[in-house]
Amino acid sequence: MPASTRTPLLVCALAALSLGLGACSSVPRSLVQPTQWLTPYRSDVQQGNFISSEQVAQLTPGLSRLQVRNLLGTPLVSSLFHGDRWDYVFSIKRGTGEPRMYRYTVFFKGDALQRFEGDAMPSEAEFIAQLDVRRKLGVVPPLQATPEQLKAAQGAAPATASTVAPPPAPLPPAAAYPPLEGPRP
Repeated sequence: MPASTRTPLLVCALAALSLGLGACSSVPRSLVQPTQWLTPYRSDVQQGNFISSEQVAQLTPGLSRLQVRNLLGTPLVSSLFHGDRWDYVFSIKRGTGEPRMYRYTVFFKGDALQRFEGDAMPSEAEFIAQLDVRRKLGVVPPLQATPEQLKAAQGAAPATASTVAPPPAPLPPAAAYPPLEGPRP
């Protein structure tokens, strides 16, 4: 490349470089630093049994231990020193969010449920709504056609002989294969 062509190219390159470096001060700092927008994946951590408000509503004094276990599940904590008390603890930590903890305790007298107490438990629908962090994409269209739409669809495309597909060709007969096992003695 001749020197006469190289000089203007160098000047243009230096000018573009100086403009680019000067523009760095006007770009928001959060865009320049990848640690502000690029974060590692953090998995969800769930421990214990979730108890819904519907399950708590079914608890009544006098239920047996087996009935309570069938209703609420196996307790997370059952102590040898407190044989008449079961503690249900549920905690969940979603990625970068704050951990949530729910506690519920049931007390027995012998084999019968005596009393129960704990945090106000959310319903199953409320709990699932808390977990759903996906982006909402807008209004979901109706998934069922109205009678007017069905009539319009039937009238729009009448079946003709040219649109009906011909029946498939018959398959060739299957080949005969020898048996997998030999004759038995």
